[in-house]
Amino acid sequence: MYTAAGQPDRDLLVQRFMPLVKRVAYHLLARLPASVQFDDLVQNGMIGLLDAMERYQEGFGAQFETYATQRVRGAMLDGLRENDWLPRSLRRELRRIEAAINQLEHAHGRAPSESELADALDMTLLDYQKTLQDARGHQLVYFDDFAGEGDEDFLERHFTDNDADPANILEDRNTREMLVQAIGLLPEREKLMMALYYEQELNLREIGEVMGVTESRVCQLHTQAVARLRSQFLGQIPAIKKRRKEKTLG
Repeated sequence: MYTAAGQPDRDLLVQRFMPLVKRVAYHLLARLPASVQFDDLVQNGMIGLLDAMERYQEGFGAQFETYATQRVRGAMLDGLRENDWLPRSLRRELRRIEAAINQLEHAHGRAPSESELADALDMTLLDYQKTLQDARGHQLVYFDDFAGEGDEDFLERHFTDNDADPANILEDRNTREMLVQAIGLLPEREKLMMALYYEQELNLREIGEVMGVTESRVCQLHTQAVARLRSQFLGQIPAIKKRRKEKTLG
């Protein structure tokens, strides 16, 4: 994978890691509207792969593949955000759903049901579920998405830094623990769906077969689960960023 001059051979590396880019693209595509093209995801993913090659300082082994996967996925997500393919009206509805989740959770001390959320939003259950379905792919959840604007992600700080600050590593671990706790508070059905998708890496059809529901129903559950996570987790981001700033100033 290196030239005679000892430099990484980019063409060979691209060929080697192209399947990784396509794998990430297929995984994302399963949750995105039909208007999103596979080739567009791959094109953006290649930007992330090349960026990973430029930034990474050591050998291109298993550790690089983990690092590159994050860069590839991040580039695909950036491309989706830049295209702004979700209508503003639907974005407003999603914000309303997240606000209703937050309000009902504080009022009842538990995760609200779909019927309760539909009532709070003055929608029929069918309309509420249709909104979740229409929002397919809007709420793509990865730990990277919870970093502050301009912040480097965990992999960028620690995989290429042999002298990483232990305080920063601990802070990242605390943040991850918060996300794990938030997932633990999901209703059992949604918790199972998230585990099958993010841990077992099953696609929506396969998850539907395991859970005995349709693929569209899995999509609805995913959108709702991520709305719950955002409601619980994102409200704590200002405190996390404040602690990081205090440590930096200290």
